This record gives sequence, C-alpha cells and structure tokens, in this order.
Amino acid sequence: MSTYTEAPNHLYKIGEKVKVIQTSPPGHRRTPAYIRGSVGIIERICGSYPNPEELAYGFDGLPKRVLYRVSFKQVDVWPNYTGPSKDRIEMEIFEHWLSPLE
Repeated sequence: MSTYTEAPNHLYKIGEKVKVIQTSPPGHRRTPAYIRGSVGIIERICGSYPNPEELAYGFDGLPKRVLYRVSFKQVDVWPNYTGPSKDRIEMEIFEHWLSPLE
C-alpha cells in the first residue's frame, strides 16, 4: 500500500528560493542539523506523505505533509568547501521545515 498522494495545495513552486528553519526540537527529526538555516531552491514537488517525525512515535503521521526536493550550493552549506562552485547538495525536506526567503 502506497502512502503517497498528490500535493495540489503545496506552498512553494519549482524554482522558488526557500530557507530551512533553524531550530533544534527534541526527538526524531528528518531534517539534518547541518542543513538547517541554509537557503536552497525548490527542484521538485515530490507529493504528500505521512509525517515520518510522527510515525517514529507510533502516531498515524496525519495530516500528510508535502515533501520537496531542495537543491543547495555546497559552499553555502559548507563554507570551507573547496570543490567546484557549481557543486550542489540535493535533499528531500518536508514543507513544515521550510520558510519563504525574505
């Protein structure tokens, strides 16, 4: 049984710049600490899925959350990065971890 559903009510669109929320709440979190506070670009809307942060504690994960693939410049995530400037990190991040870039 698939838990995927389309995400017609997504907040962000492909190509939009977003910032990963800088917070460190207790418990199970799917967003790596090293990416929090970074600015990236929405590359793909992956759909809606049960929230894995709630599933980890035996809850139903509802309401479903929109999942995005977000692309970040390596140098923006790792300031001492010495590889090519075009290198990027792509990761899938749930909507509740993102905020619009102001």
